[in-house]
Amino acid sequence: MARSACRRRCAASSASSRPSGGCRAPAAIRSSPAWITWGRSPARRATWRGSTTPCRDRRRPARRAIRAARNAAAFLVTNAEGAALHLDDLRRRPQDFEPLSRDRFLAGALIPAAWVARAQRVRRRYAEEVARLFEHFDILLAASTPCAATPVGAEWFDLGAQRLPVRPNMGVLTQPFSCIGLPVCGVPVWGAHASLPIGVQVVAAPWREDLALRVAAALEAADVVRAPVAALA
Repeated sequence: MARSACRRRCAASSASSRPSGGCRAPAAIRSSPAWITWGRSPARRATWRGSTTPCRDRRRPARRAIRAARNAAAFLVTNAEGAALHLDDLRRRPQDFEPLSRDRFLAGALIPAAWVARAQRVRRRYAEEVARLFEHFDILLAASTPCAATPVGAEWFDLGAQRLPVRPNMGVLTQPFSCIGLPVCGVPVWGAHASLPIGVQVVAAPWREDLALRVAAALEAADVVRAPVAALA
């Protein structure tokens, strides 16, 4: 962010003990007794009162909290909506569902309504923020999964130095987009893995499926993405 923009967003609106109205931090931070002051050092640091944390460092906890809230809302909403869609079939013929999927749908059916209502409020605000992105960009690109496809039945996968469970992590990158109803075209990109593609999401603004499909088609024509039919031994 440009220094002047950082200064405008993080400088204190007054010298009172009330939180600054100029900082676009979450309400939980704005309501704290601390307020933001503009440092007079050559580095022009925006700090909490009594702190020397640079502006960019101070924003990180707030951004992490916002991201965590969005992910939690997406998880709750998609689980609740998926469970509602399949609830009748779950009651009539639960044995026809794959066990892991059935467990997830059942868990979604038991989510308290108060949680879903709160998640819907977060979803609405998040959708408004993302809509502003499409005022400047036609398409967003994002990974579909944190790794290539895992073996059938695998419960864990390695991501760098971390060992993560498959079930809660494979959909964590798609939920934020599906939760707010954005059109997405998934494309397989080769080269990052020895023998498997990595899924990439081509994300468009609401009701602009045509753009997502046009970009995917252009990528395929340029041989950037391809989906060959697997050879059966």
